[in-house]
Order: sequence, then C-alpha cells, then structure tokens
Amino acid sequence: MTKAIRSLGALGISLALTLPALAETAPTETPDIVIDGGAVTLPTVADAPAHLEGALGDKIYSGWLFRDAETRAMQEDDFANPSMAFVDQGIEAWNTVDGTEGKSCASCHNEIESIKGVRAVMPKVNAAGELWSMENYINDCRTNRMGAEAWKWSSQPMENMTLAISLQSRGMPVDVAIDGPAKPFWEKGKEIYYTRYGQLELSCANCHQQNYGQVIRADHLSQGQTNGFPVFRINGAGTVSLHERFSGCIRDTRAEPFEQGSQEFRDLELYVASRGNGLPVEGASVRH
Repeated sequence: MTKAIRSLGALGISLALTLPALAETAPTETPDIVIDGGAVTLPTVADAPAHLEGALGDKIYSGWLFRDAETRAMQEDDFANPSMAFVDQGIEAWNTVDGTEGKSCASCHNEIESIKGVRAVMPKVNAAGELWSMENYINDCRTNRMGAEAWKWSSQPMENMTLAISLQSRGMPVDVAIDGPAKPFWEKGKEIYYTRYGQLELSCANCHQQNYGQVIRADHLSQGQTNGFPVFRINGAGTVSLHERFSGCIRDTRAEPFEQGSQEFRDLELYVASRGNGLPVEGASVRH
C-alpha cells in the first residue's frame, strides 16, 4: 500500500509539472543581494538573453530570490556565509606547492585575484576544440604543469578551489560564448535540457521553465540559474558542484544520471549557463 501511495504521489507530481499551460510565477520583488552592508551589491534580475526567444519571459532571476529570509541573510554576510570557510581552504591550496614539479597555482598565475573573470565565461572551448568546465582546466594544470594528481570532479579539494576562483569574479556578468566553436556543444546541451528523463518523464524545462515559482515537495522552484555555483546547500550541510546538482535532479526523475564531468553534463552546463547570461556571478552562494 505504501509503495502504491508513493507511486501515485510521484505520478501526481509528474502530471502537475507536465501540464501544457505555463505556471511560472515571477518574483514580485527583486531586491539586490547586499553583502556586508554594501561592500558588494549584486543585482538579482536581468534582461533575458535574446537567444532564449521568450522562453523565460523578458527577465531572468537569481535563485537567491526563491530562498527564505534566513538563507538570503547568510549570503549577505561573508562572516556568516558557510561557503567562506571552503573558499579559505581553496585559497590555501592555491598557494600550496603540490606535485613533482615543485609548483603551486600561484607559481604560474601569481595571486588568485589575477584570474578575475574566469568563472564568468565558463565553460568554454579550449585550444583543442573541446568544451571544458573550470574543473577540467584545474586538473589540466595539476597534472601537466604541477605533476600532481587530478582531483575528482566533486571532491572537497576541487569544490574548495572552484569556490575560491568563483569568488574572484563575484559581481561580473555571466557571459558564456554560444556561437562559433561552442555552438554544437550548446545545441546538444539544449537538446538535453528539453529531453524528458526517468520514470517520471520530466525534463529540466518542466520544473525550471514551465513551473518556476511554484512549490513542489516543499521546494520553491527557481529558474535553475547557475550563476551561484558552486553553492553551500543547507540541507546537506556542505558544498555542491553544478554537476553534482545535475545528478541529483536527474535522480529525482528516477533516471540514471550522466557521469559528473561527462560530455553530456558539460554540454548541459554550457546551455544552462547561457540562460543566465547577464546575471552576476554570485561567488560563494547559499541555497537550501
């Protein structure tokens, strides 16, 4: 009986999310994220990119707007923001010699502030024509320049480093390239975004385009913007990479997710990032 009830409940959610009529609810207020009394101010709304062709209306919104007051407040205070402890660990790793070459990240790049702007354009196509996420670039430096072991995609050291790098671009608008050599990857990512997966037959769009602003299973659905990743998630009391979140979403549809760092997830990362072109990088953000 319990299994049957769960199945009916899941079916009800699936039907609710797949109705043809749009049910999105835009935030009625869009306050800025004001950090440390105004030391940093981040807008939470931007004009929707033209390439979306009205899929999200004329505005795009930070996921911060869909969180409760307590969660918002955490992100507005760098001292209270739990992500900052991991940022500190990332900066320490940046300056620490590792590997057979006797180098640290700082040996080539100097202070971490020198890479301001990197997070805003990730993922991007490298010189060999491959679409790389920030994690790929980090591991390339570690293995080929430092002689160090590659970090696992969503390991704590990797998330520490990506957080520290992201913070350097805080406030800069997301501006991923979707034309030229990036176009085929973007097109594939778009296909994945609109494909239904799992026993519930849900796509990314069913939640984050057609039903953002609605509450499903006590979760206030956002537009699924990625400008805040990596994030500290309160419900897991830890940091979460974007591909880790992708995996969780696909598992929620009762499907087997792609591997973190896979071509599929990198393509999806590019497409979803492009939906937020114009929103500021939030650096170390906090979500439920």
